Amino acid sequence: MFTSQDDKQIIAHGLDTKEIEQQIKYFREGFSPSDLSGPAIIGNGIYKFSDDEVTGFIDTYLRFAEKNQVVKFVPASGAASRMFKKLFAFKESYNESEEAYQKLTADQSEGSMFDFFKRLEQFAFYEVLKEIFATSGRELSEAHLKKSYVEILDYLLEEKGLGYGQLPKGLLKFHGNKEAAKTPVEEHMVEGCQYARSGVDQVKIHFTVSPEHQAKFEKHVNQVKNNYEKTFNCKISVSYSIQKPSTDTIAVDLDNQPFREEDGALLFRPAGHGALLENLNDVEADIIFVKNIDNVVPDHLKAETIKFKQVLAGVLVDRQEKIFDYLRKLQAGHNEALVFEVATFVKENLGTRFANTPTVKDLVAILDRPIRVCGMVKSEGDPGGGPFWVKDQQGNTSLQVVETAQIDLDDPDQMTVFNAATHFNPVDLVCGVKDMHGNAYDLMKFRDPLTGFATQKSKNGKDLKAQELPGLWNGSMAHWNSIFVEVPVITFNPVKAVSDLLKPQHQ
Repeated sequence: MFTSQDDKQIIAHGLDTKEIEQQIKYFREGFSPSDLSGPAIIGNGIYKFSDDEVTGFIDTYLRFAEKNQVVKFVPASGAASRMFKKLFAFKESYNESEEAYQKLTADQSEGSMFDFFKRLEQFAFYEVLKEIFATSGRELSEAHLKKSYVEILDYLLEEKGLGYGQLPKGLLKFHGNKEAAKTPVEEHMVEGCQYARSGVDQVKIHFTVSPEHQAKFEKHVNQVKNNYEKTFNCKISVSYSIQKPSTDTIAVDLDNQPFREEDGALLFRPAGHGALLENLNDVEADIIFVKNIDNVVPDHLKAETIKFKQVLAGVLVDRQEKIFDYLRKLQAGHNEALVFEVATFVKENLGTRFANTPTVKDLVAILDRPIRVCGMVKSEGDPGGGPFWVKDQQGNTSLQVVETAQIDLDDPDQMTVFNAATHFNPVDLVCGVKDMHGNAYDLMKFRDPLTGFATQKSKNGKDLKAQELPGLWNGSMAHWNSIFVEVPVITFNPVKAVSDLLKPQHQ
């Protein structure tokens, strides 16, 4: 299948031929859909804690953080171009004729282009846009009044202006006003200073970034870091990593043959957020908070986020202490009563239900693995993954975060389970990645490679199929201990389109 030139390209990419052949096999044979046995709901897979329990878990976490290493891990390599998809389309089609203006004003709904220009001054980036626009020799307000909409968008999106269409989300002005406008990078710093301290004053934040943007991140962080260190009386340490080329997957044509570029070279594509498992695996910490770059809010709404991040971490510490205690007892010797007690703990607290009576070996294998506590919000129709009980080939069931793409939506029984889900995965995780001896787990050993999926794309007008690795919080964590906790909806405020920044929670 591969030429000697292909072999050289594969090796240069940090891959080997066997991996590529396995990926092509997945294209040909497909991935088996997840076998949903039921939705995770309050009282059956999702915890909802009382005020007293919340207070107790926060205290537990804060005591732990005084003596242990905490890191905030933020996937931040995503470009902002999709945020401005509607703006780019408008810029290409709008010709400033009366007919075009009438079409613009015909739709004045929330999120429309009319709404965007009408409320332009409400965006946190308005002041910097005004400054850069002044380099054209006139005022932004004048261009706005004269309906020079394409010119305004040019200065917002293109390199001659702010270049927001080419920047990553983390470096855009999301929140604030004339006096102070914050980027998501800054918002994560503010959050980190308030719930991710190690010891008294150490705050460690890790951003995964694209190589072409790392220098911009470093420059921005160096400009703002001292201000937040003074404000919160702490020392902020920021580190970066890029998605490794060796995690890319090969693209194939619609006949499942390797897709070829014009020059005959193979095409490799980034394999989704599951590729970041290797980045997470390289982080040195006892507890790692995981949260997407765009899920941030202004300061006046941060209290609930800070509170429930600490709650999730406290639940993790509490369960982890019990896990280590049970492992020590089982290793020292065991009787029927202890085995029954541990089996009950696993069933009721760690999201695993055995089809048959587990052996001591089974229980030790379950206890001795990474643990994650995931916040879940009540579903409000958001697309994407959710919490479910999933059955494996042995008949055991476990708590999993499952993406829609992993579900057979043509199966009426699976659709019934899918539609019964009450909660949504907001990518709000706290991870325990060390064993009872303080040694880091190799996280690569705890993923399920059969939970990837293929999607159809195109390049240069040619159709192709791309493959995503098991998602970071989906199949990449399939063999972790999983605990799901309900968190308030206000803690989930992603920015998928620029119009989202006009929502009350971002103003």
